[in-house]
Amino acid sequence: MTRPSPITATIDFEKDGVQHGHLRLPYSRDDSAWGAIPIPIAVLKNSSGPTALITGGNHGDEYEGPVGLLKAAGSLDPDKIAGRIIILPCLNFPAVQAGTRTSPIDKGNMNRVFPGRPDGSVTEKIADYVQRHLLPLADYVLDIHSGGKTLEFVPFAACHRLADKGLEARCVAAMKAFGAPYGMLMIELDSVGMLDTSAEEMGKVFISTELGGGGTLTARTLAIAERGLRNFLVHAGILQGRVASAETLMLDMEDGDCFVIGDDRGLIEPCVDLGAKVEAGQVVVRIHDFEHTGRPAAEYRAKRAGLLAGRHFPGRVQPGDCLAVVASPA
Repeated sequence: MTRPSPITATIDFEKDGVQHGHLRLPYSRDDSAWGAIPIPIAVLKNSSGPTALITGGNHGDEYEGPVGLLKAAGSLDPDKIAGRIIILPCLNFPAVQAGTRTSPIDKGNMNRVFPGRPDGSVTEKIADYVQRHLLPLADYVLDIHSGGKTLEFVPFAACHRLADKGLEARCVAAMKAFGAPYGMLMIELDSVGMLDTSAEEMGKVFISTELGGGGTLTARTLAIAERGLRNFLVHAGILQGRVASAETLMLDMEDGDCFVIGDDRGLIEPCVDLGAKVEAGQVVVRIHDFEHTGRPAAEYRAKRAGLLAGRHFPGRVQPGDCLAVVASPA
């Protein structure tokens, strides 16, 4: 028998109007024996219609999601909504507090622990609540990511290749409606434990984003997130209005050859800028041994032609790091 979630919500998911509250996760710690982790949540509901679950802060060093969703929670007009919008701007709240990819409490990577456990770690308990209590409510799911402190991307919205081609087509349509400068048919190095996978396995229309990186955000990437969120909600039939037209270049991560993985430790020399064309066999990255002089740099070449869609950030790398991502124009 599955245990009930220890998390309680201070809002009513079935009530019309705008509600701002928290998901309270009991957490006993040195400075508060009967304390709790308050995870911010907003619910905007009006009449009947589809439900969208919108999340940011899945990783705590990615900021377009938290900032864009905090703004949206306070500015969306409920009179223009037909349905329900559930907003979690800081999904892994401890990680967002710390500004780290993973939780400082249990080192949990939120996007690798789904479906979670009600009796697990703090991160697993949050994932379990989303899995069992929020995803079943949703018809559409948008999880806003960027590269965080260790990656940088051209700004793209993404969906995955799926065995269910009907669902894949609906996800592609939502991705295109988002209207990012780039749209990506994405593959993952490891899809086990992801919110993406849980949502897709439940038949939800799911899209994600990568909107920059480097552990910060820009006015441009935030604007892409805000416009894309509104477009997504309009496309879902939840928010009144028209999808704002945008030029999107479609990209495809066809297979594992799109990833350039390093075997060396050192300082990275990018040889191609983000968004630039790449030829098969072209040197895209060099790694310099900073502990010795007189040693040649290790060169890493693209396995396919395409466009440089992602790169390691910042300048120091170690064996096993993803150095670059080369995607093919679709």
